[in-house]
Amino acid sequence: MLGLFIKGGPIMYVIALCALGATVIIVERFLFFSMIIKKQRELLPQLQQLLKAGQFSQAEELCSVSEVPLAKLAGAGLEHRRLSEDAIKEAVMNAANRQVPRIERYISALGTIANISTLLGLLGTVSGNIRAFGVLAASGAMGNPSLLAGAIAEALITTAAGLIVSIPATVFYNYFVSKANIIIIDLESTVGDLVLLVLDQKEEK
Repeated sequence: MLGLFIKGGPIMYVIALCALGATVIIVERFLFFSMIIKKQRELLPQLQQLLKAGQFSQAEELCSVSEVPLAKLAGAGLEHRRLSEDAIKEAVMNAANRQVPRIERYISALGTIANISTLLGLLGTVSGNIRAFGVLAASGAMGNPSLLAGAIAEALITTAAGLIVSIPATVFYNYFVSKANIIIIDLESTVGDLVLLVLDQKEEK
């Protein structure tokens, strides 16, 4: 494996860095999404119970100690609960806008890695072919077999390596984009229900 890596030439080092970056992002996003989904599922019933009981201060305190997006949005709504319905919704929307970059963090970087890995493989193919033609030009029609084989190996290995990095990175990029969209939509829907619950409790009082 190391021998193939070396034969791929200097571009292989850049592709390896792309592979490392993609792996780090994929692991980090998996852990992040798993964490917020788990914690929001635990937080939601507690929030609903407190809001139904009209315990807004306790609900706000619960949101303040949690770092999940749901807590931030619900906390913004509870903080402005004494204002009008439009003001509450605007506060929640502003909080949502601040959480979206956090949910989508690093996903665009993963997409970039997926794209440039393919291009790096193509660059390696081009550079390997240039070397191969250079060997043929310098050594005659048959060329130096060992040098020619090295140039062809560089062309093929970098192409394969670029695709090996690009294909899974593209798959996970699309998965995380879809996951982020689902979380954002679900978050907006859940917080909307909580805001209505706050408004209902205010009217009863």
